Amino acid sequence: SLPAKLINGGIAGLIGVTCVFPIDLAKTRLQNQQNGQRMYSSMSDCLIKTIRSEGYFGMYRGAAVNLTLVTPEKAIKLAANDFFRHHLSKDGKKLTLLREMLAGCGAGTCQVIVTTPMEMLKIQLQDAGRIAAQKKLMAAQLSATAGAAEPVVEARTTAMQITRELLRSKGVAGLYKGLGATLLRDVPFSIVYFPLFANLNKLGQKDPDVKAPFYVSFLSGCVAGSTAAVAVNPCDVIKTRLQSLQRGVNEDTYSGILDCTKKIWQKEGPSAFFKGAYCRALVIAPLFGIAQVVYFIGIAEFLLDLLPKHRA
Repeated sequence: SLPAKLINGGIAGLIGVTCVFPIDLAKTRLQNQQNGQRMYSSMSDCLIKTIRSEGYFGMYRGAAVNLTLVTPEKAIKLAANDFFRHHLSKDGKKLTLLREMLAGCGAGTCQVIVTTPMEMLKIQLQDAGRIAAQKKLMAAQLSATAGAAEPVVEARTTAMQITRELLRSKGVAGLYKGLGATLLRDVPFSIVYFPLFANLNKLGQKDPDVKAPFYVSFLSGCVAGSTAAVAVNPCDVIKTRLQSLQRGVNEDTYSGILDCTKKIWQKEGPSAFFKGAYCRALVIAPLFGIAQVVYFIGIAEFLLDLLPKHRA
């Protein structure tokens, strides 16, 4: 049932995000740093420096936004894919690869309603520590050459403050900055992910009418998720750069997708489009593996079945 699908998607998202959020934070910071202003050399270096400067919970900056909005985001994505697959199938026959890709395309398009503002707010909070650390480093260098300087104090902002400021200055459109880039990432991701997962999961089914074992669903979700994540990583880099409202010292600003692509290519080279790809694969693999296990085991069905019994 639809309520069960929505609950399953929500539970899967909450569990997955809690497990992999620190890696996602490292991905955002690595993608945003530009040549000449590199604060971190790798994912592990980023996480170690984050813990040293911001404490353990610094790795979870922006997690509240993600945990709040990931439930509707994952629920929409998984339920929409099922909806489109159902309506694209003819008399219950097996879907062709093209129809599976169309269903994934529909799911990816639907999810950006929630994904874009969620990513917009999350990125500002995740990247704030990098910008603050960069300013402190610049201040330390200035004080070493020109004498004492005033210490840089990071002004902590919240998601609500950012939301109010965006709504006040730009209206609802402010929360949807980078919508085109988000579509450019999420639609191809879903086109790759859902057909690949469905076919890998099918390999573990002994009978077409029986669900695959949970470990098959988990591994299928991991493989399909990491493959799709790396494939669309260039779009994710562009989206992250476009959605960042604050820049570090001497960092470029961008007017749109083409301008961002051109500047990254010219100033940082083609390899820059794969910044954070390793982190993104590590985030997406367990996230979607967990999501598919929860979704296919059907925790919601179990909970919903208890309600009448409890009332009785």
